[in-house]
Amino acid sequence: MSAATGRDSDKPREECGVFGVWNHADAAALTALGLHALQHRGQEAAGIVSFDGERFHGHHALGEVGENFSDEAVIRRLPGDRAIGHNRYSTTGDAVLRNIQPLFADFASGGFAIGHNGNLTNARRIRRALVERGCLFHSTTDTEVIVHLIATSAKDSVEERLVDALEQVVGAYSLVAMTNTAMIGVRDPLGVRPLVLGRIGDGWILASETCALDIIGADYVRDVEPGEIVVIGAGGVQSLAPFAPRPRRFCVFEYIYFARPDSTVESINVYEARCRIGEELAREQPAAADVVVPIPDSGVPAALGYAREAGIPYEIGIIRNHYVGRTFIEPTDRIRHLGVKLKHNANRNLIHGKRVILVDDSIVRGTTSTKIVEMVRNAGATEVHMRIASPPTTHSCFYGVDTPERDELLAARHDVEAMMRLIGVDSLAYLSLDGLYRALGEPGRDEDAPRYCDACFSGRYPIPLVDRREGDTDGQLSLLAETR
Repeated sequence: MSAATGRDSDKPREECGVFGVWNHADAAALTALGLHALQHRGQEAAGIVSFDGERFHGHHALGEVGENFSDEAVIRRLPGDRAIGHNRYSTTGDAVLRNIQPLFADFASGGFAIGHNGNLTNARRIRRALVERGCLFHSTTDTEVIVHLIATSAKDSVEERLVDALEQVVGAYSLVAMTNTAMIGVRDPLGVRPLVLGRIGDGWILASETCALDIIGADYVRDVEPGEIVVIGAGGVQSLAPFAPRPRRFCVFEYIYFARPDSTVESINVYEARCRIGEELAREQPAAADVVVPIPDSGVPAALGYAREAGIPYEIGIIRNHYVGRTFIEPTDRIRHLGVKLKHNANRNLIHGKRVILVDDSIVRGTTSTKIVEMVRNAGATEVHMRIASPPTTHSCFYGVDTPERDELLAARHDVEAMMRLIGVDSLAYLSLDGLYRALGEPGRDEDAPRYCDACFSGRYPIPLVDRREGDTDGQLSLLAETR
């Protein structure tokens, strides 16, 4: 449900970002700022729902946060001292207005809004059963499955109905929800997706990452625990633990690529983790070279770590153009062929006549890597060695990250020698899975009880792919892999 969508990007697409404010006069404005800090987690659409004590108010729009929530008039239409927001990158459902979150529903007990980061792996099965019971779906997102399960629950309170709903779903998720009387945060029992609790004055914040707390001047309190439901109301914060404890399996790719470098997730600073990953990569995969060059921007911290450990000068040998929009017009095949130079250009004076180590966080399809290597060679590099700050990406993600189908993943189709030839480098090497764990403070990967969800590298899926096993894939779940 979250595998390939056939897009041209050579990187996994970010998941989604969630944010919530409770008990602050500028709740909607703070939510817009929080979503701006979380823009890297989803750029297709954004939405905010607020509550003023009597009515819920919402604004949803396609595009980025700054395009839709920078107008003061929009914020004025979202009154109240509480609000939740969502940045969307679709892993299920089309990028249309009806799929933009937070979703809102009127229950008998009052209004209910919800934003979701993650993916439910049994959503299609549940949706089919709900439709057969007479439920009418407005969107095509898996999030609406949760809404209908709450609506049809026989439990009394909304919190009890939410627990009842979550006991029926399978998947990875972080949720931020809002009722007439409370704001609610939830993490799935394995804690695959991040969610943190913050404090601002007398108010409370829920956010996908700590960088969203920083932008509004809020203090980090703690991570919401795996399987925990945090209920924030007039009486403060209440913590519920309705699910049986399970070993943590936080998404390791958050440290490699997804999370912002200035965030701290699961008590680990992302920037420092990426530098350590680069250091470990240098120890495992050295190369004789004159300069270490990051592929911007995600390869920068790992390249710094690599250069520091290897004792090789670090240089910004590739410049990224940050002002290329997603809708840049490429009117002819000849112009389209030059597309990589819209985003990257070699800094010729730093590369010419040198042996270059290129450091990137990952290779997915390999298309961008091939073009960048060609560009560096054309700039006069005598040798080009590529080092990847993660293990080979051999499997698709089904837990809220949009990755290509497995047969589109370069490392799933070729060994390292073949990839080296295809990309056009003199050498290619990846960080080992044990090396990745060591960089994150573990002695290595425990095969029987791994600390992280690393399914995109190992093929070991910790959460069952229910819809896939039942053959209900909607053309996206592409493999039947071992779950552990």
